[in-house]
Amino acid sequence: MSTAIFYASSTGNTEEIANKIIEKLGNIDSYNISNNQEDVKKIATYDKLILATSTWGDGDLQDDWDESWDNFKEIDFSNKIVALVGLGDQENYDDTFVNSLGTMYEQVISQGGKVIGFTSKEGYEFEESTALKDDEFVGLVIDEDNQSDLTDERIDNWIEKIKEEIL
Repeated sequence: MSTAIFYASSTGNTEEIANKIIEKLGNIDSYNISNNQEDVKKIATYDKLILATSTWGDGDLQDDWDESWDNFKEIDFSNKIVALVGLGDQENYDDTFVNSLGTMYEQVISQGGKVIGFTSKEGYEFEESTALKDDEFVGLVIDEDNQSDLTDERIDNWIEKIKEEIL
């Protein structure tokens, strides 16, 4: 079984994080849906996935994910292991922090997927987030705007947690 990461990036931050994850995990396939939104359909061909998105506006999905959402909602995630990555700005959007991660999680779960890689909310300061389940984030959370100095450590810790199941 092969593993793939699917991501979209408006400013380059999500692409940078995806590349760091790829570098640390090694030989995994990579799809930037910003370049080709039809790539979302390829999610169905993998059993192990990493899905990365950023949150925009008032908790919205990144534009390319939003435009591909109808196709995404048709994917059968049963028998798939999914790790999620979300980028957000906890200072300027503290009431919708990484909400797109919560949106993606809910869709994957509703389609039968198994989500791995929950992380602690410790070290973040925000008011609300739909990406919290049982007091943990539903995936890796990165704030490049306010805590870029913690990014590499957060990625390393998360990869240690998921690598056995995702590779």
